[in-house]
Amino acid sequence: MRITAFESLRLDLPFDDLYTGPRHKPRGWTQFDHVLLRLTDDAGHEGWGEAFAFACPAATEAVLRDMVRPRVLNREISDIAAFMQWLQLELHIQGRYGITQFALSGLDIALWDLAGQRAGQSISRLLGGHGQNGRWRESIPAYASLVRYGAPGPVAAMAAQAAAEGYQCVKLHEITYEPIAAARTALGPDIKLTTDVNCAWSREEAEAMLPRMKALDLYWVEEPIFPPEDYETHAALAERHGVALAAGENACTAKEFERLSANLAFPQPSVVKLGGICEFIKTVRHAASLGRSVMPHSPYFGPGYWATLQLAAHCEAVAQFEFLYVKPERWIGLDMPLPQNGSIRIPDAPGLGFRPDPETLSRFRVA
Repeated sequence: MRITAFESLRLDLPFDDLYTGPRHKPRGWTQFDHVLLRLTDDAGHEGWGEAFAFACPAATEAVLRDMVRPRVLNREISDIAAFMQWLQLELHIQGRYGITQFALSGLDIALWDLAGQRAGQSISRLLGGHGQNGRWRESIPAYASLVRYGAPGPVAAMAAQAAAEGYQCVKLHEITYEPIAAARTALGPDIKLTTDVNCAWSREEAEAMLPRMKALDLYWVEEPIFPPEDYETHAALAERHGVALAAGENACTAKEFERLSANLAFPQPSVVKLGGICEFIKTVRHAASLGRSVMPHSPYFGPGYWATLQLAAHCEAVAQFEFLYVKPERWIGLDMPLPQNGSIRIPDAPGLGFRPDPETLSRFRVA
């Protein structure tokens, strides 16, 4: 396929965190920063991708525009994996993690969407080779990933609400004991509970908190300390305190995940960050060879959401889907596949199965 058009789109999309009760403090996070990519090929097919852009949309879009676009436009691409490997080499001096890799992730997703559109198959079937008709599953369990509320009352209320909707696992983003304990009380013993610390604890704080997380029967604790790539220290903490640890949203490329997966219980690749679909598949294969269950990081609701679902259909080792438990003012895609009783049906339309909502693009696009 030859790429004849390359267009990046930036969206600022407000969202509601669903809590209506009294708050400990005002909300800090109120909108999503999206950078989407639209490719067109010489047959008129369109492919959509998404590059991670939290708090950095202008920088991510600049990399797509100034570094990626000149190397893609009017190029004939027959082997996506080989092309993406070449592009990683071309841009390695600009960094193997961060903005450059976010932009490459968006391109990789868009190329696979184009390939699926051209073949008339969903990406999971196009990749093939597993399960019935090339897919391991037609739906996947989802866990409710709550934003940080910072106080026991809101956390307990939102955890209970998610459980009432059928979720069998709830993830917090809380870093103090009281809100986490309140969620466990609200959920009872039968619903899995996790928390993402976002590297907020010191080593000493982690040593004190992990036994308390063990007592609360947390399914995993995510990125308890800084730096997140110190997997050996994480592994030592997990062994000493008997708590499963997870990480991955701050890791890029399959090579980096080889070291991560060897040390942590739950690798968490993010398709919009680590390099796209090609790197995600390599990461999951290696994790599976070590007997790890993969819990993808799945931020936001753009094409990366659809890509994660396609990869869940293709990769048996993907165990759950992270659903950010909020409500955007509008969905980016039409026919949004949403959790029902804690499970999401995986689209089977060509490519990602993603079709943008023109009204959303029009209303929330940043000029």
